[in-house]
Amino acid sequence: MAIVYREDQELAERSRLSPSAAFADESEGRERSSNFDLLRTDYQRDRDKILHTKSFRRLSHKTQVFLAAEGDHFRTRLTHTLEVSQIARTIARALGLNEDLTEAISLGHDLGHTPFGHTGEQALSACLAHARGIEPPASQEEALYQHNLQSLRVVEVIENGGQGLNLTAEVRDGIANHTGSGHAETLEGRIVALADRIAYVNHDIDDAIRAGLLSEASLPASTHALLGADHSSRIQTLVEDTVATSAELDDVRMSPAVYEAMMELRSFLFSEVYRSAPVQEQTEKARRLLTALFDYYVAHVDEVPAEYRALSGGDDLRAVTDYIAGMTDRYATHQFNRIFIPSTHHDG
Repeated sequence: MAIVYREDQELAERSRLSPSAAFADESEGRERSSNFDLLRTDYQRDRDKILHTKSFRRLSHKTQVFLAAEGDHFRTRLTHTLEVSQIARTIARALGLNEDLTEAISLGHDLGHTPFGHTGEQALSACLAHARGIEPPASQEEALYQHNLQSLRVVEVIENGGQGLNLTAEVRDGIANHTGSGHAETLEGRIVALADRIAYVNHDIDDAIRAGLLSEASLPASTHALLGADHSSRIQTLVEDTVATSAELDDVRMSPAVYEAMMELRSFLFSEVYRSAPVQEQTEKARRLLTALFDYYVAHVDEVPAEYRALSGGDDLRAVTDYIAGMTDRYATHQFNRIFIPSTHHDG
C-alpha cells in the first residue's frame, strides 16, 4: 500500500481541479511561518485545526433559531455548520474547486456566533452602542458586533491560548466574508457564503414545520413551483442551479429566477417565523438576559476570566464581548441565574 504524501496531493490537485481553483501549494500562506506537514496540505491542516477547537465544540450548544424548542431534532449552530459544509463541498466538487479549502471555511464560518442565535448578535451590538454612547447602527453591515468578524477574531486571536490558529489567508478571508457586503477572494469562499444561505433558509423551514409554525402547504406557491415541494427537492434545485450558473459565468452565482425564489422564502421566514409571537417571546427573553449579563460584567470586569482580559489590550468592552460571545446558551443562562436569581437553602 503506497503512502500519499502532501506533495502527491498537491500534484493531484493540479490534474484534478479547475484552473479557477485555489491550489494549496499557491496559498498566500500564514501570518507566522510554519513547518510543512508530511501528509496534509495547508487547507487540510486548517480544517483540522478548526475542528479541534473549543469554539467549534461549543457550537453544539448554541441556538440556531428556536430557543425553547422541545426535542432533539432542531438545528443547533453546529448542525447548521455541518449542513453548510456538506452543501458547499457538493458545489465545490461539481465545479472542480478545492473541497479542502471549502470545508475549512465552512467549519470556521460561525465560530464567533453568540448564544441565542442572531438575537444574541443584535443584543451585543446594541449593548456596545449603548456603552459607547452612540446610536445603534441602522444596518447589520454597520453593526458594532458582527459574527463573521468575531469568527475571524476567534481564529486569529482567541483560540489556542491567545495565539490563534495561524490559518492560511484564504481561510481567514472566507470566514470574514461569508456574510455582509464583502466578497471572498476565492471562489471557494464565495461558495460558502451562498451555501450558508441555502442551508439556513431550508433548515429553518424544516424546523418551523417541526415546531408547528408552518406547514409545507403554507409556503408560497411560486417557490413550490420553481424550487420544489419538499425540503430535499428545494436544496437539490438550489445546488444544481448554482453549479450550472457558476460553470457558465466562471463565478459563484445562482440564476436570477432561482435566487429570487430563495430570497422570497427568506422573506417569508422573516414574516411568518422569525417575527412570529412564539419566537419573539423567546428572543426578547434572550435579549434581556444577554443585556443584563453585559451590563453586569462591564461593572464587574474583574469577574471576566483572565484569559479574555489579557487579550483585550486593556479594552474592558472588548473583554466582556469576547467572553459573552463565546458562551453557550446554557452557560449564559447558568451565569444569569447565578448572578441574578437568589438561591434557596432549606435548613434541617
